[in-house]
Amino acid sequence: MLGSLGHTIEMPHQAAIILGASGSVGSALLDEVERSARFSPVIVVVRRPLGLPGNTKVEELIVPDMGPDTIIVSVVDALNRLPVEAVGFSVLGVGAGTAKLSLEQHRAIDVDLNAAFTRGLKESGKVRHLAFMSAVGADINARMTGSGAAGMSRYARVKAEAEAAVQRRGPDVVSIFRPSTILGSQHTPRLVSMAASLLAPLTPARFRPIRTTEIAQAMVACALNTPSESAVYHHPEMKALVV
Repeated sequence: MLGSLGHTIEMPHQAAIILGASGSVGSALLDEVERSARFSPVIVVVRRPLGLPGNTKVEELIVPDMGPDTIIVSVVDALNRLPVEAVGFSVLGVGAGTAKLSLEQHRAIDVDLNAAFTRGLKESGKVRHLAFMSAVGADINARMTGSGAAGMSRYARVKAEAEAAVQRRGPDVVSIFRPSTILGSQHTPRLVSMAASLLAPLTPARFRPIRTTEIAQAMVACALNTPSESAVYHHPEMKALVV
């Protein structure tokens, strides 16, 4: 059961571990986490090197075979080597092209890989809080038939399944972020971004567009003050975190 947005006192210095850092939101998130003096080291779980500069506190955990079993083992091993506790972040998702995937293919990434990552966080004993990006409209009762494109029922179903999986297998506290149209994403067509921005004042609050940098700032702001319990953050709550 998701609870209130109340926060406890600030946590001391901690590490951060990120899944999905190579995407548009992931890149913004990595920049935001890296800028914070509160997080060190910053571990990114990736298939291949990101080509980051050498003078960085970011450590790449390269997992070429990005399967559930290898993610669990790799995450547990990496976190067990740390002398401090950590906070988890996941912005992993298919992005564009979900309409071309079967339901099983979509689940294999959005649900199975996120579930494995969060299971690794929990099994390490080093992580109490996960900030997880889903999508507005996530609905566990949505139909599984039809197109898997963003905004359609099957897409909403998979996102809700991913939320359920990370809550069931992950750390004690899971903060779920549900953006609508993401401005600045390589997967959001320019015309869609322009239309969403123009119509924003007439759009219900939770469906208004939000920038990649704002999502990143909201997730980091939430992680800097560990919530007392799990909660869902739509556009209004995300914007409130970055004011």
